[in-house]
Amino acid sequence: MKLIIGLGNPGPEYTNTRHNLGFMVLDQIAKNWGVHFLNQDKLKSELLVTMHMGNTVILAKPQTFMNLSGNSVQKIKNFYKLENSDIWVVSDDLDLDFGTIRVRVGGSSGGHNGLKSIIENIGDDFGRIRVGVKNELLAKQPAEKFVLDRFDADESKKLDGLIVATALSVDDYLKGGLEHSSKKSV
Repeated sequence: MKLIIGLGNPGPEYTNTRHNLGFMVLDQIAKNWGVHFLNQDKLKSELLVTMHMGNTVILAKPQTFMNLSGNSVQKIKNFYKLENSDIWVVSDDLDLDFGTIRVRVGGSSGGHNGLKSIIENIGDDFGRIRVGVKNELLAKQPAEKFVLDRFDADESKKLDGLIVATALSVDDYLKGGLEHSSKKSV
């Protein structure tokens, strides 16, 4: 069984912001697989459980806001009796150029508050699928504002392709396992 978490913030004011890239990727995965999320209040998440490529897969979008994502992840982990090695987290990453996907198991939060919350709640030995959002605008404003802004016109042209590529990467990882570390640009 695999738990794939997409990080983001709930609410329409956060739709299509850089920080909600994890939600967008999970929405694409659900679309590709023909499944739909249900709100699971006791797990503080929009969640679905499905079979895909011979694996039982849980897709979850924590509804606790980014800084408290670990609360939801811990509840889901405990409810389904999962190990950290069964958990993959999809998130935006300010240190990677827009369009770069980096896969890694373990490590620090890299300053990402959602990952920091998860690490505080379950430890750091889970998989991360980080999707780069960095561009030249980051240097001109605080990181907190940058991640809560919507994608600019140039990014928007490439965004669908990035989301689709990241979603398809998850299928690849389900087939072959999450590599310890890899990086690619889309």
